[in-house]
Amino acid sequence: MSDKPAGSAAPPAAVVSPAHTAPPPRALPGGGATKVHRLVALVLDKPGVLNRVSSLMRARNFNIDSLAVSHTDQEGLSRMTITLHGDDVAVEQAAKQLYRLIDVLKVQDVTEEPTIEHELALVKVRVSDANRGEVLKLVELSKGRVVDLTGESAVVEVTGTEAEVDAFVALVRTYGIKELVRTGAVVMTRGAGSIEEALKR
Repeated sequence: MSDKPAGSAAPPAAVVSPAHTAPPPRALPGGGATKVHRLVALVLDKPGVLNRVSSLMRARNFNIDSLAVSHTDQEGLSRMTITLHGDDVAVEQAAKQLYRLIDVLKVQDVTEEPTIEHELALVKVRVSDANRGEVLKLVELSKGRVVDLTGESAVVEVTGTEAEVDAFVALVRTYGIKELVRTGAVVMTRGAGSIEEALKR
């Protein structure tokens, strides 16, 4: 005979303590959707500047997709075009820190501005007597230029936006790519505005 009083209820089921469940993920600053950003920086043409810029981006956990550096019309002044992935907040913070670096004179995020974008690529494509005509036709349709041609390969120069260069590379990949080099994108804002003239004021 049971010792439980008549009509007594069954003991409640065991309840798992919330302490044993994983806490919800914390929202980190700058944790928004990532996208491609283009930063233009005017820097003094001095040793060590490139290293400081890339070190800052690495410290902020950015992977630089491409970095193009060139001279400008002003002596002693270089221009960097930095392409990277990140969310708006994180890239804005990185641009502000970049501007504080010694020898960095001006930084501009041109991601949302109307720009002209160009990239140059040299692609060494495998060719044979059977497919040489097809490859040369693709180069012509892509507005590229053959800069070297042998019995086994063709070196093609192609320019355009990153997407246009990607499209050409995808087309010739079926024939076999022996070697590929790309400059990375360089950009310039459309219209009369100028980051270099803004620096002079």
